[in-house]
Amino acid sequence: MGTRFGILGTIEVRRNGVPVDAGHAVQRRVLAALLVDADRTVSADALVDRVWGDTGARNGRTKLYGYVSRLRHLLAVGGTALTREGGGGYRLAVERELVDVHRFRDLSGLARRAGTDEQAEALWREALGLWRGSAFAGVDTPWFNAQRDLLDGERLAAQLELVDARLRLAQHDRLVSELLALVAAYPLDERVVGQLMLALYRCGRQAEALEGYERARRRLAEELGVDPGAKLRRLHARILAADPELAVVRAGAPLAAAKPADEDRAVVSPVNATGRQLVPRLLPADLSLFVGREEELNEVHRLFDGGAPGPLTLLVTGPAGVGKTALAVRTGHRLASRFPDGQLHADLRGFGEEPAEPFTVLGTFLRALGTGGGSVPAELPDRIHLYRTLLAQRRVLVVLDNAAGAEQVRDLMPSGGRCATLITSRTTLAEVSSRRITLGVLNSMTGLALLREMLGPERTDAEPDSARSIVETCGGLPLAVWVAGARLAARPHWPLAKVARALADEQRKLDELAVGHIAVRASLGLTYQQMAAVPQRALRVLALLPGPDFAAWALAALLDVGLSEAEAVLDDLVEVHLVQTEAVGATGIRYQLHDLVRLFARERAEQSLSYRERTAALGRLLGASLHLTDLAADTLSVDFQGVSQKDLASWRLAPAETDHLLADPLAWFGDERQFLIGVAEQALDRTETACAAGLATALTAFFQVGSHFDDWERLQSRALKTALSIGDETSAAKVHRCLGELTTILDRYPEALHHFEQALLLADGQGPTYRASATAGLAYVHRLLGQYDSAVPHFEEAVELARSAGNVNCLVYATNGLGVIDLERGRVEAAVARFTECLRASRVAGYLPGEAQALRCLGQSHRARGAYRAAANAYRQAAAISEHLGDRLTATHATCWLGDVLVRLGEHHEGRRLLAKSLWSYREFGNLWGEAATLYALAEAQLAADRPTPALRRAEAAVRLWRHIGSSSWLAIGLDTLAKAHTMAGDHDSALRAREEATALQTG
Repeated sequence: MGTRFGILGTIEVRRNGVPVDAGHAVQRRVLAALLVDADRTVSADALVDRVWGDTGARNGRTKLYGYVSRLRHLLAVGGTALTREGGGGYRLAVERELVDVHRFRDLSGLARRAGTDEQAEALWREALGLWRGSAFAGVDTPWFNAQRDLLDGERLAAQLELVDARLRLAQHDRLVSELLALVAAYPLDERVVGQLMLALYRCGRQAEALEGYERARRRLAEELGVDPGAKLRRLHARILAADPELAVVRAGAPLAAAKPADEDRAVVSPVNATGRQLVPRLLPADLSLFVGREEELNEVHRLFDGGAPGPLTLLVTGPAGVGKTALAVRTGHRLASRFPDGQLHADLRGFGEEPAEPFTVLGTFLRALGTGGGSVPAELPDRIHLYRTLLAQRRVLVVLDNAAGAEQVRDLMPSGGRCATLITSRTTLAEVSSRRITLGVLNSMTGLALLREMLGPERTDAEPDSARSIVETCGGLPLAVWVAGARLAARPHWPLAKVARALADEQRKLDELAVGHIAVRASLGLTYQQMAAVPQRALRVLALLPGPDFAAWALAALLDVGLSEAEAVLDDLVEVHLVQTEAVGATGIRYQLHDLVRLFARERAEQSLSYRERTAALGRLLGASLHLTDLAADTLSVDFQGVSQKDLASWRLAPAETDHLLADPLAWFGDERQFLIGVAEQALDRTETACAAGLATALTAFFQVGSHFDDWERLQSRALKTALSIGDETSAAKVHRCLGELTTILDRYPEALHHFEQALLLADGQGPTYRASATAGLAYVHRLLGQYDSAVPHFEEAVELARSAGNVNCLVYATNGLGVIDLERGRVEAAVARFTECLRASRVAGYLPGEAQALRCLGQSHRARGAYRAAANAYRQAAAISEHLGDRLTATHATCWLGDVLVRLGEHHEGRRLLAKSLWSYREFGNLWGEAATLYALAEAQLAADRPTPALRRAEAAVRLWRHIGSSSWLAIGLDTLAKAHTMAGDHDSALRAREEATALQTG
């Protein structure tokens, strides 16, 4: 049976029919957000928006990483892959038939195409049988709520299709009770009302059928101010007249031959003065000049022919002038016959000065659908509700042209299962769930075909070289080719060579072709030529920057000037609209180059900057990045490596400017993280390995406190590969050490051991500075694995190396590690002496992470003595320091054990609350060791509350994790707790087995 997934109800995973624990509620939301787009890439930003909504803006990506990591491990057991794709998105590789929502939609498509009513009924029943309740039950975020509304519409549509099939199969006597319930739930849905009326009539209950019509008529008048639609009125008249043609159709007739039971169905349908339902035809006239795009048009038809249950949404994207509107209009006219209830169209003017508001567009649509001016609601929510009600059972195509963002289209997209939406936009609209087609420029042959259609074959064939030149100069942009052709068509006496020459002249191009990229390039050139030399040079070097935005200090490095001078130059560029102020970050203004400006500036840079000038500018940028990052990390005093990178920096800002920028190092890093990663990657591209690796390792402290584990691994893995490829052992040693720290945090201990061992091997002969931190890291992993015989000598060696190198941070780290081993071996007083010395040294050196770690460990010592009040005090102090540093992971370490001792002090409610909070945090980070420790503490808390069943469950989970991690000492501790839980539950045999295994581990 394999692994199957369900979201039509509570979010669930079943493996071979057996439910599988899919984790924390938020983790299940992440899974559901991926399942909706099964086997398709979903961007990280879209996932954060889906799972957390507006509340995820602050640290949603950090949380997402942990949940994805845990889901990847969970799903891999059943053979389902969750992969990270290019661009930072994620793809859940699962077949559609294994996900209930996609199975439901596939079955619905088959049912609509079924050959007989019996087949349709069976398929509709199977599809509806997949529903276990409300979709995403219990989940409440804007995206999930919108998806739930969409799926509820599809479910209702399926229910009504099933009713139609059963009415044709003469099952009316069994349908009345079901239809009464549906009418109660959807009293304004005329299709449901009509089905009930027909079923009642066929059961010989004519009076009740007529009463049902009267109730619906009154409610429509009272709530919407409209009369029943024409179809429902006709059905009423036929029932009133006892029309014999309403007799039961022959059961089992082929669908193509049977008279559809929905002939008399209708939605709430405003009518015009003649009593007919209005059918809007709002599409612009089809273009007489339309060439090419056959592949895209065929793809559109494949999508619409695929039978995918609606509502289908198609997004056409591409740059300005590429022909998105033309394709949308042509598509709308080709598909018009499939949407007999009308076609709606709106130009949203998303990139103009006055974008269309959904409120206004809805008013236009409602009036086009027949709603009288006085009946159009005055409030946006009411317009949305009426709009969706009107389209619920219609077949209408909605074309939304030139959209700027999801907020412009979201309220205009119909929810009815038989409607479709076609959107065009210059942006990707990642928040909109849709099928997508991206338009590129025309190839030369198609561009020539367009010009030939406009001018006639005689003119283009007479001057083939000039025709090709016009198309090539226009860059294949359809709008540009059309403008050039239109000018020539209006002047039949002009030779094509005249326009070709004009377009080849950059100074005249703006006059000759005032559209698209070419016009922009010419206008930028004119602006550029009027600027002074310094702003011109600034624009050229800005094209060298990585990433979408930057701060003024980056330009200062590129130009080799002070910060204030760089800011003045940027003000000049902003004034002439060549640079935009993207936003104000935590540490100052962020600037941005428009993509077209960047391309223009790059052209100018290639023309006027020599290789030597470009290399020098980028070298200064790398030096400034390295210097600032190293100083910021040193200010935080987080890392214990003790190897400064500042000496590698080739360029630095003035001290006063540096102090100003780094007043809040964490905020500075938050603004610059992606930019700094881009600088490092650029340097790796140029094989400036020493400085690039220096920057990559200097970023370690920030990656750690911010839990940016993805960035950490990707950048440093690349730096390591580059360093090894050119034989730079010093850089490789540093990066190995940092990757050892990362893989330790991620509980990947075999990899961590490898990295630390390689760091030691490569650092041989380089002095104590490099060896100290690698030795301490190696010792720490051995300690986590319970391999004390290996851990102790490595910690002792690290202490001596750190002392000789003068590395206080590493000295504290290694001494603390020896204290932890003393504590885990029961030598509490020896441990306390080490921790006290670590606390003193950390406070003298200002090493805040060391102070927090020493306080946590002193808390553990007090806990081992039974001094729970003293332990709680130490844990609180440790948590406060870590939270001040922004290091949520180490703060969670302290919070976890604080919860444990509060339970032991009898403060059960608060203790369990802190433990539950810690468990959620560890799962967000994907930290298995912390999760196991928290589960152990929760098990002890449940035992203290005399609750053996939940204690047993928690203890078993902790033991499973420690087995997976391979920590023998903590596995023994967990087994002792498991034995106590079995004993309290009365299972003495299991308790004995757990104690025997624990004893063997402790004595072995």
